[in-house]
Amino acid sequence: MRASSRFPPPFFLLLCVPGLVKGGEVGAVTCGSVLKLLNTRHNVRLHSHEVKYGSGSGQQSVTGVEVSDDANSYWRIRGRIDGACPRGAPVKCGQAVRLTHVNTGKNLHTHHFPSPLSNNQEVSAFGDDGEGDDLDVWTVQCGGSYWDRNDAVRFKHIGTDAFLSVTGEQYGHPIRGQREVHGMHSPNQHNYWKAMEGVFIKPSLDSTKHDEL
Repeated sequence: MRASSRFPPPFFLLLCVPGLVKGGEVGAVTCGSVLKLLNTRHNVRLHSHEVKYGSGSGQQSVTGVEVSDDANSYWRIRGRIDGACPRGAPVKCGQAVRLTHVNTGKNLHTHHFPSPLSNNQEVSAFGDDGEGDDLDVWTVQCGGSYWDRNDAVRFKHIGTDAFLSVTGEQYGHPIRGQREVHGMHSPNQHNYWKAMEGVFIKPSLDSTKHDEL
């Protein structure tokens, strides 16, 4: 499957979209931003690719990778529904979001299938061109008012109450060395994530502009 034209690659965004700040500067994560997410306990970035699970749902797999420069680790921050997360608006703690995989246009998703290695809850990438279903929605769990780029946060799944997690299990062929990403029902050290490399949309001074990137 080709990447959807609706979700251009991050380098294109960096070159062609005005009003951006590069990752590394302080500030809130904002709606419409494209970023990589690091699991702080296991030092792997949230990742997906056109490899399907051989068990469970059979949907596109989601893993963790150690390398920092893989283009398949970029995710776009979107609202629960289109228009609910205005472009450039800081993401609030407790806000419902979708995380859309840039290169395949599928959303971060979980459901009541067992994960293949740890038998926790399977996490997959689901949908087409950014549109999936209600099981694509996560809340950002953080302290304070907004998701700060310097802080580690949790993602809690609205439909199943599972936290996006990594506990270290490694896959073999064809994705050897990549880590299993799954859902766990207890908040713990395995489900903290931090915003890393990315393209962050600056907050808009015009509150009437509610278009998404």
